[in-house]
Amino acid sequence: MARWDRMAELHPALETLLLVIMANLAPWVLARLLRGRWAAPLDGGLVLADGERLLGAHKTWRGAIAGSAACAAVAATLGYGWRLGALFGLLALTGDALSSCVKRRLRRRPGTEVPGLDQLPEVLLPCVVLARPLGLSLGAIAAVAAAFYVLNVAATGIRQS
Repeated sequence: MARWDRMAELHPALETLLLVIMANLAPWVLARLLRGRWAAPLDGGLVLADGERLLGAHKTWRGAIAGSAACAAVAATLGYGWRLGALFGLLALTGDALSSCVKRRLRRRPGTEVPGLDQLPEVLLPCVVLARPLGLSLGAIAAVAAAFYVLNVAATGIRQS
C-alpha cells in the first residue's frame, strides 16, 4: 500500500479510537461524579443458574446512557452525525457488557481484569458493524483495536495504583 493510502486511513482510525475512548471513559467519569446515584444495573440484579449475576453491578443504565451520549456528541462534532455516534456508543457498551457476562460465567470477580476480554469486544463490535460509514478498512480496525488495548491496559494500571 502506498504511503498516501495509509495516511488516508489514519484519519478515520484516529476518530474511531476517540469514539471508543469516549464510550469507555464517559461511564467511568460519571460514576465517579455521581457515586451511587442513578446506578441501576443493566441486568436488574438477575442471577443466573450458575449463581452469578448476568452482568454485575458495574454495568449500569447510567453508564450506557453516558457512553452513548458522549459518542453521539463527539461523532456529531466530527461530522458523522449524532445517530451514528449514539449507535457506536451503544455497540461499544454492548461489547463491554458481553465481556462482563463471559467474566461472570468464568467466575471472575467484578473489576478483575482479563486481558483481551476487557478490551476487544467493546472496540471490535462497533468497528466491525460500522466499518463502512466510518470508512474503516480491516487494517484500520486492527490498528484501532491494538491502540485501544494498549491505552486501556495502561489506564487500568494508572487507575489501580
